[in-house]
Amino acid sequence: MQHFLGHFDAKPRLRVFLSCGQSWSLHTAIYSDGCGHSPTPLTYTTSCKLCFIAVSDVLPEDTQTSSSRHHQNSSTMGHLTSALLRGMSLLLVTQSVFAMVLFNATDLGILLDKYLEDDDDGEWMVERQRGKRAITASDMQAILNLHNKLRGQVYPPASNMEYMVWDTELERSAEEWAETCLWEHGPAGLLPQIGQNLGVHWGRYRPPTSHVQAWYDEVKDYSFPYPQECNPDCPFRCSGPVCTHYTQLVWATSSRIGCAINVCYNMNVWGQIWAKAVYLVCNYSPKGNWWGYSPYKHGTPCSACPPSYGGVCRENLCHKGDGTNRQSPREETDERNSIEPEAPHSHGPHLRAPSPTRRPNAVVSKEQMSQIVTCDTKLRDQCKGTTCNRYECPAGCLDSVAKVIGTVYYDMQSSICRAGIHYGVLDNDGGWMDVTRQGRKDFFIKSYKNGLQSFGKYQSANAFTVSKVTIKVITCETSVSVLCPYHKPARHCPRIYCPRNCQQENPHLSRVIGTGIYSDKSSICRSAIHAGVLSNGSGGYIDVMPTDNRKLYISSYQNGIVSESLQNPAGGKAFRVFAVV
Repeated sequence: MQHFLGHFDAKPRLRVFLSCGQSWSLHTAIYSDGCGHSPTPLTYTTSCKLCFIAVSDVLPEDTQTSSSRHHQNSSTMGHLTSALLRGMSLLLVTQSVFAMVLFNATDLGILLDKYLEDDDDGEWMVERQRGKRAITASDMQAILNLHNKLRGQVYPPASNMEYMVWDTELERSAEEWAETCLWEHGPAGLLPQIGQNLGVHWGRYRPPTSHVQAWYDEVKDYSFPYPQECNPDCPFRCSGPVCTHYTQLVWATSSRIGCAINVCYNMNVWGQIWAKAVYLVCNYSPKGNWWGYSPYKHGTPCSACPPSYGGVCRENLCHKGDGTNRQSPREETDERNSIEPEAPHSHGPHLRAPSPTRRPNAVVSKEQMSQIVTCDTKLRDQCKGTTCNRYECPAGCLDSVAKVIGTVYYDMQSSICRAGIHYGVLDNDGGWMDVTRQGRKDFFIKSYKNGLQSFGKYQSANAFTVSKVTIKVITCETSVSVLCPYHKPARHCPRIYCPRNCQQENPHLSRVIGTGIYSDKSSICRSAIHAGVLSNGSGGYIDVMPTDNRKLYISSYQNGIVSESLQNPAGGKAFRVFAVV
């Protein structure tokens, strides 16, 4: 199983500055190896030029904008908090020394009164209801264009860098998270499936592309692992506080992006309250930053593009020439560019978190491929123009008087379950069996087998055969193309048992392509979770039905899995997944 490489970093600018224009800063980055080991602080520094210190609510021009960025890691908050507390204690001690020298109680009270006068209710530290602001079409296009520009100019050059397109599902999930105004990665249920970069700033205006450029600028601290260094895992070398914003941005297979911007009032950023913060969330799929892998393959641009791109290259990026790569952000409307009115102040903090009982895009399906029948049910009555594959028979059918006509090949007027007993795929305890229609047969032979006498018939009629349902335990990566690809005439796939927690598997190795009907190159178990016929936490049995190829597979986000879209695939077939109840 692959491990995800993530990190945290933050660089809050405190509202304390020096007369020389330097500001106090605390810069802490945490690195996690993704293997369950304790995270280790990479850097921890405090710095200040020893000049006259003052406190002000208006920063000098060169320090009016504060920004922080961090990337995905949902398991290191406890260690990060302790590191921050140690750093803050150092800052507080240092500040208290300067305060005793430079201020008396009266001067400090005047300064604090000035802050309080800015708010009619004197609640300047209370977190208020946030204004909501959706990302504009121009910002979307700028973010997308800059991503593709930067991806096309990586050094060393990439041989498999894919052109990035805007994904409205990723945008929607980014918007939902941005609305929480929480300076952390989330939501937890989606993080195993996506990559995520975050940025926040306050003060003078900064375009969202400034965050994107800052993410990319981490390249100066990153050492690309060449193939000869990967034995077999590629080393991750970063000489600066953090490099994984950059590696996610240029991860070759992360070909879809969706971002959102929200204005958050009194946002808590690493313990600092930012009165009006502009919060940027960018989600990527398929996710990048997999431990032991390089972000892309080194080589001549477009020389190692996936076959689905058809050999088209545009600005050093693998590009689909059929137009499927030309998806643009949706058109801007007045509603998407509005800011909601601020809620009235109250005497308590206003916290708005996602409802714990609501799981976005949750899908549950109880559709079964198998049919429950009785001992007397005839195939002719149960199967009229529909797909007839798998049946569940009750116990005690040996005592039934329903007819069975034929041996090996059975007449369509035969009892399904008793034919199964006669052939030997069932006993009197009942169970599951598969049925295959065989077309017309000229005659049917009588025989006595397994305690049951069948009848003969010397007249042509439609026939069927029966077979035992086998069970196959598979891995999260197993696909229908490997297990039981589609053939004519149709064949039966075994009943499949999926392990638990396939949702967390590497989406590069366990892809999900389509919605409802999936490409046979998709992971069976992850497709079942996506379709809602299997629970990720428990695993279990499912049925699959191979089908002929489809011209279009549609992407969607369901049950914590983002599926891929695919148009006019070359070769390959499809399949459907069904619940076993």
